[in-house]
Amino acid sequence: MSKSSSDVVCFGEMLIDFVPDVAGVSLAESPGFLKAPGGAPANVACAITKLGGSSAFIGKFGDDEFGHMLVDVLKTNGVNTEGVCFDKDARTALAFVTLKKDGEREFMFYRNPSADMMLRESDLNMDLIKQAKIFHYGSISLITEPCRSAHMAAMKAAREAGALLSYDPNVRLPLWPSTEACREGILSIWTSADVIKVSDDEVEFLTQGDPYDEKNVLSLWFDGLKLLLVTDGEKGCRYFTKNFKGAVKGYSVKTVDTTGAGDAFIGSFLTAAAEDYLIVLNSEYRLREALRMANACGAICTTKKGAIPGLPDKAAGQKLMFDTSLRNIASDFARAF
Repeated sequence: MSKSSSDVVCFGEMLIDFVPDVAGVSLAESPGFLKAPGGAPANVACAITKLGGSSAFIGKFGDDEFGHMLVDVLKTNGVNTEGVCFDKDARTALAFVTLKKDGEREFMFYRNPSADMMLRESDLNMDLIKQAKIFHYGSISLITEPCRSAHMAAMKAAREAGALLSYDPNVRLPLWPSTEACREGILSIWTSADVIKVSDDEVEFLTQGDPYDEKNVLSLWFDGLKLLLVTDGEKGCRYFTKNFKGAVKGYSVKTVDTTGAGDAFIGSFLTAAAEDYLIVLNSEYRLREALRMANACGAICTTKKGAIPGLPDKAAGQKLMFDTSLRNIASDFARAF
């Protein structure tokens, strides 16, 4: 039984990211690594609480020092951990992240099998899921059994309880048996979601076409989808609903590490949506305001190494928005004279 409810329940994996302390070198060449908690669904849960929202995490950890450390990170960040469980026979997943000079990254995973893959339907805290306003998930938990069946059962319970279903696929090709298996796996639950967030790179991967061709992007649309969000890095994001579409500009910052930027973005959006998702999804003005803040949070997250350490609070997001507006006004004024 769940002792308390959370507005947003995030389902999936949490792991240790080992991030090189020097950018632009291979894993073999890196002199050292910074240990950072990661895993997209967990990052989103922490992003929400950092912004003053309410979130819970559902997932499985190895009954090892890394696993207990990660759960402590969730608790320290104010995330409800009533949906967490431990596996005595499988280890907590690890990932080594290669940072390129522009802050973009590549992954090498150690998780075969890891504890998160061993989550079973019987492990699920169904009360926590049924009390959620929003149920958020990715695609990593679809790769293998028994976790895939647990994922499907959790989605079904959330849907039947009236929750909004939020899907951020987070393509991680090294974890899938093949490129086609990845594409098929991600699309296998596509039409179950209410809100889908993808990056421009993921649009290109899923459609095998130009991510900036609107006709191509809209091939991902389906009847029943409420909102499709496409993130375009520092350029901002695009949004598509049944009634309106548009783009919101991003923010220019000094990028150090892009890990977690998309999670900060969707975490910020879901924080706003949890307050009143009908208004956010039916009012273009409110949607654009929510996306401005989401873009700011995503940008700020790239200015530090590691995902969770880089997650901003509400004041930081508002400050970047305000400072950028002032610079834009000053620039317009200078051009006018």
